Amino acid sequence: MKETRAFLKSIGLPDGDAYDLPTSKKTFSDGGQYRFEVPGIQGPKAMEALLDTMESYEIYLHRVTQTKGIMLLTDNEIMEMVKMAKEAQTDLILAIGPRATTDTSAAVHTPEGVRMGYRLRGQEQIVRAIEDVKRAISLGCSTFLVYDEGCLWVLNEMRKANEIPSDCHFKVSAHAGHGNPCSARLLEQIGANSINPVRDIQLQMLASMREAIDIPIDIHTENPESTGGFIRHYEVPEMIRIASPIYLKTGGSVAKTHSWESTADDAKKRAKQVSLVKRMIDTYYPNAIQSPKGSLK
Repeated sequence: MKETRAFLKSIGLPDGDAYDLPTSKKTFSDGGQYRFEVPGIQGPKAMEALLDTMESYEIYLHRVTQTKGIMLLTDNEIMEMVKMAKEAQTDLILAIGPRATTDTSAAVHTPEGVRMGYRLRGQEQIVRAIEDVKRAISLGCSTFLVYDEGCLWVLNEMRKANEIPSDCHFKVSAHAGHGNPCSARLLEQIGANSINPVRDIQLQMLASMREAIDIPIDIHTENPESTGGFIRHYEVPEMIRIASPIYLKTGGSVAKTHSWESTADDAKKRAKQVSLVKRMIDTYYPNAIQSPKGSLK
């Protein structure tokens, strides 16, 4: 294996998983090591409850992520969520709508089809996904959750060609199934602004991924029942130390599935989970630097 490891090293990649768990020297542009993100907030009522509860905990939330898809929101709902995000100085991320599970293919619903994830089938779905993004942009959103590598690539090409605003950001979902430094490097090269690796990624794997890329890594501190249900709060201080800059995706254990229709009460429970993670950080890594309020993208 020595020759293989040497070649990986020669092209700027780690030669294996980082079992020594080195401390990351990378940060967000504001100097912060970590930010908070709450996923699975599907509409304005849940978003309002989440932001109000986060304020009561006196914890600043950097990202709110909707996961069901832009095409399932009305124009008024999108505009209302955009307005709340601006007022709270948080970043709103909307999921690109057409994807495998909403296509006419039955294959994705079979045991074998799970390998497809939410990727797009056919060029018409690419066209529809782009239209989804354009619609959300026209209503004030500029950050998007992407499930398909080809869709990411073409959106980045559109961004470079000024077909969509240059300040659009693209976040790659954990449902794309990436979990190694080579995949992370590829995603960064084709336009990803942050990457969510597989939910059960181990610390040494996470550390090696950080060595390979400069963009933020989004990591689940907990998960819905449908994707394992495990809670990793005690690992969060080490996640920050080895993988900064990092978005801590918190509150998922409240839901049963990825596209769970969160109620206002669910949103309050998700906020509580953030407060529990913050306690872990304050107790076990008190010197960790959180990005200040208003630090977006």
